[in-house]
Parts: sequence; structure tokens; C-alpha cells
Amino acid sequence: TDSGNKIEVVELFWYGCIHCYTLDPYIDKWADTLPKDVVFKRIPAITRKNLSPGAKAYYALETLDLDHKLHEKLFEAIHKEKTLNPVDEKNLIKWIATNGKLDTAEVNSAFNSFSMNAKLSRSFKMFKSAGATGVPSIIIDGRYLTSSTMAGGEQNTIDLMNYIIDNIRKEKTK
Repeated sequence: TDSGNKIEVVELFWYGCIHCYTLDPYIDKWADTLPKDVVFKRIPAITRKNLSPGAKAYYALETLDLDHKLHEKLFEAIHKEKTLNPVDEKNLIKWIATNGKLDTAEVNSAFNSFSMNAKLSRSFKMFKSAGATGVPSIIIDGRYLTSSTMAGGEQNTIDLMNYIIDNIRKEKTK
């Protein structure tokens, strides 16, 4: 973790994953009510090199300060509308430019920024070091790993996250 004395919750996701798309509204609702001692981070998982365009899309959205505006819409374009392929970098750039009302060159620059390779490398290492075998995966305080499959559904995932966070909080007060 790199969140100091706060409890860090990391969601490893991939835009092409239907389970990530299904969990996303639950995570969003949960993240909107975070206690002050909890930090939430999304990290796009890269399990194979060919999945990196989706990760680059998320990091570009962050760089362009469009992640809150377009993250959910990107999921919808892929899974609901079925108009976007999460491994087609050229079309991801075009989609972000169009939906973010930006010039394609600006989005392309975000996709190919100096810091992008470091972010992609961190995503790959995070997935491997967490012991995750798929997405979505949730890492809590760098010590606990769960998923909607392990927890038995989306709401159960949120309930389990809260349970683990409460136990970590109790542990810290001892």
C-alpha cells in the first residue's frame, strides 16, 4: 500500500470484463460514501500484453481528468452498446476524444505519455503480486484479496469489503 495510515482498497479491473462492468455500479456507490480512514483506488489489470489498450484508456482518462465523467460510459460502450473493443487502441483514443470533446492528438498524447509505461508496469506487477487470478479483484490493505466470485455476488463483495475494513480498523485500535 502507499496510503499511509489509511486503509487502502484497490480494485483491479479490465474494461473488457463483464463481471467488472457488473460490479462497477456497486463499487461507485460504495466509493461515494468512503469513511475518512479509507482510500479507494482503481487499477486496470494487465494479465496479458494485448490487454494494455484498456489500461492505457483508463490512465489517459485520469490524465485528462475525465475518469469520473467517462469511466462508466466507456464500460457501457463496450458491454451495453457493444460499439467499442477494449483492445483496439486507435478506436479507444477516438472514442475518448469524441466523448471528452477533445482533439484526438491530445488523447493520443495521453496514451503515449512518458509516465504511461511506468503505470502499465505497475498495473502488471500489482496483478501478479496480489495473487489475483482474474478480474475484478479487490485488494484490501495490501493483505486481503477477494472478488465478486469469491464473495458470491456484487453486494456480497461490498459487504465483505466493509467487514474486512471494520476488522482492520479494530485491529489498528488495539
